[in-house]
Amino acid sequence: MATRSAIGYLQPSGSVRAVYCHWDGYPAHNGEMLRRYYNTNEKVLELIALGSLSSLRPTVGQKQDFNNKETQNEDWCLAYHRDRGEDLVIRHYDNVVDYVDDGEEYMYLWDGQTWLVNDHQAKDDNGFPIF
Repeated sequence: MATRSAIGYLQPSGSVRAVYCHWDGYPAHNGEMLRRYYNTNEKVLELIALGSLSSLRPTVGQKQDFNNKETQNEDWCLAYHRDRGEDLVIRHYDNVVDYVDDGEEYMYLWDGQTWLVNDHQAKDDNGFPIF
């Protein structure tokens, strides 16, 4: 069963650009992968440019056959657009609240220095996302 997540970054305007990730969205996997391997603005932008992901992996990598697991590089992300030929999907949200409201099980947000995570659209008493 999939643990869905969204991976996004905060822009200077306060808006968010993000992609969907289908597998392993829980913090012990995607959270740790983001913290360990996608920890600079350049790497985050490169990741988001792939569009929606099937699987987050240690490197963005190169085009590979989405349907042939035997030939896939286990260190390369598996992307719907690049590797499967689907439309490129990168979502834009006006603000962090809208981002979390569109929610997946886990919402990751790069603030320019560190990764924040929201668990199952958690909000405080005022309706603001808890990271």
